[in-house]
Order: sequence, then structure tokens, then C-alpha cells
Amino acid sequence: MATRHLARSIVLQSLYEWDFGNRTRDLVKIVERNMEEFGPGINEPEFVWKMVHGIIEHLGQIDEVIGTSAVQWPFDQIALVDRNVLRIGVYELLYVDKDEVPYKVAINEAIELAKNYGGVNSGKFINGVLGTVFKQLQEVTPFTPTPQQKE
Repeated sequence: MATRHLARSIVLQSLYEWDFGNRTRDLVKIVERNMEEFGPGINEPEFVWKMVHGIIEHLGQIDEVIGTSAVQWPFDQIALVDRNVLRIGVYELLYVDKDEVPYKVAINEAIELAKNYGGVNSGKFINGVLGTVFKQLQEVTPFTPTPQQKE
């Protein structure tokens, strides 16, 4: 498993556990335990921490984007796994440098997380919501693909 995919899996598992506990548990301790258990020797631990801190810092905005982009589903009715996969995907679409994580990579990684950890239709659901977010981003900031994205 690629190290960044593993890092995203650890972030997902940590956010899920934190969210499942109504956000009352210590997220830092959850992440530390999950990194130790699922990612010993991970070569980019800073990637995990950057994502966790970024998602938490922008949680209100991220959840608002999810709520307005998943119009068929009230936010609190989105499955917990799917909600946290969407948080990762939306965070990467909105707040991460596109040279580091291109749009296509952010969307594909979120879909893979959904397929691995979510329900039968989670991949399609995540694809639809993140596709809507991407489309809205393009209306605000036209997409100019990098040479890697043109492939």
C-alpha cells in the first residue's frame, strides 16, 4: 500500500473514531495510537498530522461544503465513514497545494477509501459529491491541468 494511501487510511480511521465518540475523545491520542498500530515505520508521518490538523482547522467550512454538495442527503444522515471520507476529500480539494495533491488524486483516493471502508454504494456516493465540489471549484477558479494531470 502506498504510504500516502496508508496515511489517508489512518486519518480516516482516526476521524471516524473521534466522530463516533461525539468528538469527546482526544484526537491526538487516537491518531498516535492508529499510527503506531497501522502505520509503523510510515515514512511521511507529517502528512498524517498535516491532514488531521487541516481538517480540524477547517471542519466547519468542510462540513458546510459537504452539506451543500450532497443535496439529496441531510448532513447528519450521511454514514459516518462516508462523512469522514468526504472530509478528507474536500480538505484535499480545497486546502492542499495542487502540486502536492492534484484534484484527480484527491478524488480517486477518497473513492478508494470509500470502497475499502464504506458500504456498497459509498464509492459512487463519494464520487458524486466530490464531483460536485470539483465542478463548483471550476466555476470559481478555472482548472488548468498540470502536465501530470493531462495524462
